[in-house]
Amino acid sequence: MPLMRPQDYPPQEPVSAFAQAYTDDLISRIDPDAGENYFYGDDPYQSIALFRPARPNGTIFAFMHGGGWTNGYKEMMGFMAPAFTARGILFASVGYRLAPMHHWPACFEDSADAVAWLVKHAPDNGSNSARIFIGGRSAGGHLASLLAVRNDWQDPRGLRQDALRGCVSVSGVYFFGEGSGFKNRPRFLGPVEQKNEIPASPLLNIQGRPPPFLMAWGEKDFPHLIQQARDMATALQAAGGEVETIVLAGCDHLGTWVPTGDPESPWMTRALAFLAAH
Repeated sequence: MPLMRPQDYPPQEPVSAFAQAYTDDLISRIDPDAGENYFYGDDPYQSIALFRPARPNGTIFAFMHGGGWTNGYKEMMGFMAPAFTARGILFASVGYRLAPMHHWPACFEDSADAVAWLVKHAPDNGSNSARIFIGGRSAGGHLASLLAVRNDWQDPRGLRQDALRGCVSVSGVYFFGEGSGFKNRPRFLGPVEQKNEIPASPLLNIQGRPPPFLMAWGEKDFPHLIQQARDMATALQAAGGEVETIVLAGCDHLGTWVPTGDPESPWMTRALAFLAAH
């Protein structure tokens, strides 16, 4: 079935003035006929947008949108798809339930369920279930990184613990709580008394040797996220992981979306090479 449109979803939190132009731009790029919509759960947000290559090479790249865990639509990431599908890669944009209607661990459980759906349906999509990569930007980078480093979500879904071949995170969030640099506690964490900062922090949940990571952040990104990314890279390497990093020249936090859709950008060159090498 065709992709969903923003009006097909339940209402979201109002977008901040800071992100309004960015959101409007990406929404204007949505083409409902460019991909196919599939549900992995009962909620409209529990859905995946598939963008199919004409000649699949077996690789799946599942990517999750940003939006502070309160905003965003999976269809907004469709602008990224052509550069990947041109190389034979099935591009899957993953939706997940948002705060404040849904708190931790809803977004994480949804992301894990989406991966399980992609594994199950890989043969139907001309893909190799052993070649799934995960990625995301901002809040999506957080979720992708957490999936990559935790090894407690695979077994309940009938997956191998090495189900993910690698993680590509752009301007991700890796740590919550005291010292994280956040002025306000992210609402998706739920009530303060639940103390969800630790289980939601990729930096604090590296369980065993992680899969390879490609980490990017903006040259003018939020200072606390730049420091978090550097700390995460160090921790991944200490755990025996392979880590590549790239600084996106001239980009602030919102601007880091631009190179992820540019077939000629240094980020795209590195991302495609990363997927091919692993």
